Amino acid sequence: MSTEGAVDLGATQVITWTYGGELPGKEIRVQRGDVLKVDLSNRLKVPTTIHWHGIALRNDMDGVPNLTQSEIPAGGRFTYEFTVPDAGTYWFHPHVGTQLDTGLYAPLIVEDPEDGGDYDTELVVVLDDWLDGLGRSPADVLADLRTNGMTMEHTGMPGMSMPQSDLLGGDVGDVVYPHMLANGRTANAPHTFATKPGQRVRLRLINAGSDTAFRVGVPDVRMTVTHTDGFPVVPVEAETVLLGMGERIDATITVPSSTTALLAVAEGRGAYAQVIIQSGRPVDPTTSDAAATQLTTLPALTVRDIEAAESVRLPDKAPDITHTLTLEGPGDKYDWTINGRTYDPNDGLPIQPGQRVRLRLENSSEMFHPMHLHGHTFQVVDKGRPGARKDTVIVLPDQTLEVDFDADNPGQWLTHCHNVYHGETGMMTVMSYEA
Repeated sequence: MSTEGAVDLGATQVITWTYGGELPGKEIRVQRGDVLKVDLSNRLKVPTTIHWHGIALRNDMDGVPNLTQSEIPAGGRFTYEFTVPDAGTYWFHPHVGTQLDTGLYAPLIVEDPEDGGDYDTELVVVLDDWLDGLGRSPADVLADLRTNGMTMEHTGMPGMSMPQSDLLGGDVGDVVYPHMLANGRTANAPHTFATKPGQRVRLRLINAGSDTAFRVGVPDVRMTVTHTDGFPVVPVEAETVLLGMGERIDATITVPSSTTALLAVAEGRGAYAQVIIQSGRPVDPTTSDAAATQLTTLPALTVRDIEAAESVRLPDKAPDITHTLTLEGPGDKYDWTINGRTYDPNDGLPIQPGQRVRLRLENSSEMFHPMHLHGHTFQVVDKGRPGARKDTVIVLPDQTLEVDFDADNPGQWLTHCHNVYHGETGMMTVMSYEA
């Protein structure tokens, strides 16, 4: 049920849109191969949909209005029903306007019956940048961006510029957020995860933010990264990991003897969210301030450091077709484009069933773009190495990244920047299957 109501973030109470009145929405957990059936009752005053992010599902269940389904009207209902083919960490959210930036999101965990041998328990963490607090809705912010461009910063102080990040290669985003959230809570009133020293915890990390990349780590505890975007990788240790909007990381940690925190620093923004991992005495959450600052000085694992596990690597094959997607913007009216054009659902990039498709993602802008492909999982092409299997990947400014996927799921499939404000102003296109 999508609805409007009050939500307590810890630092403040807000009126916003959620699934079932919870932030994040209630987790859905199924097993690989299950048929998932969800009846959505839209109690909002506006149309909505649900997109099942990362799932290789049937096309008419993908939740993209004017492409795969009609919008669900205010007061309407719609039943989503599809088979969930792959285990992993996924999530769901609307694909209408800026609704994602209001709180309409929730985890979707697809279990593998063969998993579980290397950990004792799980902690699912959903990260978000939260706009409420400046008295403006996401729709208001988008309207300001269209009118004034990137210099307003939504504070009423024209001429400001966004902070920078070497890790992200330039500007960190377009919107100022008063709060960063982990599992719906601000850093000064965080969610607490009770555990015991020595336990092995599987972290399932989801970046549901609209304009913020997070650097995530646990002070003085190394993580072993095991999955990206649901798919297994060659395990690699890391002090911190970088998550762009829409990306997911699974990692395991061993709980230390004293209470600590999982910290998610908003890259380049001087703010953070946290979940307390309580294995000893309770702590004052503000004691994490220094640790969050220290986290920004540690190396961060990125997609270039990750290889797909052998079991999920694509078979060696030259691409049958290559599509170049040149990412540009912002224009005078805050338009972000692919190949010089804003989104037109009737103007897609042709592919055919059975093809190995290569997407050459060329970022000609001064901002990073987390590019997401619906209905498929691609493999990063990385100088002969078997790059990670993913559905969302950061493309840094003035850089090019190539990804390959097999055209094995016919339909009309959106590919777009998962910065909500970039996508809504044009940085989307369609992978269009032809017979």
